[in-house]
Amino acid sequence: MEQNPILHTTLSLDSDIPLYAQLVGIIKRNISTGVLAVGALLPSEAELCRCLSISRNTVRQAIGELEDEGLVVRKRGRGTFVADPATNRRGVRYSFTTEVSSMGKVPSSTLVDFAVEIPGAAICKKMELREGTPVYCFTRVRNVDGEPLILETSYYPQYIYPNLTRDMLQTHSFYSLLYHVGIVPFAADESYEAVILDDHRSILLGVEPGSCAFFHQRLTRTEDGRIYEYTRSYIRGDRVRLDVHMQKSGMSFVRAID
Repeated sequence: MEQNPILHTTLSLDSDIPLYAQLVGIIKRNISTGVLAVGALLPSEAELCRCLSISRNTVRQAIGELEDEGLVVRKRGRGTFVADPATNRRGVRYSFTTEVSSMGKVPSSTLVDFAVEIPGAAICKKMELREGTPVYCFTRVRNVDGEPLILETSYYPQYIYPNLTRDMLQTHSFYSLLYHVGIVPFAADESYEAVILDDHRSILLGVEPGSCAFFHQRLTRTEDGRIYEYTRSYIRGDRVRLDVHMQKSGMSFVRAID
């Protein structure tokens, strides 16, 4: 029997990309290129651990992320299979790291600012928070292959992960940290607008002042309906394309990076 192509890949211990995210990217690439067709059986946890020299926790986190995105489905006693994209997804999980890694590109982030603050009335209203609730507010430049792509400012209620520090944010994926305390995204509302970048944002994104960009906002909820994330981003318009595919069974949305 021919060995599954995933088992022929290698993960880098020296990479800034977490091992689970590297595995997610590998599996996504094999699915998107058709190497793994709908219904294809993924290697077992034991095979992945043995061939890729990773822990079961790493494998389970990667498969859990793929399952939450609707890309794979676990069948009790049979294994994990590539899902039919026409089926409904159970939830959503966005990760810049895995999105970019799945395209075969190298993601990285530069932390611009990190603070715990009491948000204004507008942020409280958006996040459905009581006034006076402290939030983490941090701004990052998201890079692809070493080049700035997104200027992102995120807000999270402090109570969901009380001990977050600047150092932790610089060395860990915050979504990964939240995953380990049971905070998993279930639904998200997003919007995109065309804008012109001012001088400050242009400098951070490495483009000329007055350049075009997408202004992106996202509100993310847990399964019980609580908003735990509000993110607003400026995305370079010269490197990103938004593709929408519509068919009878539904609509898919893809953000392509040049």
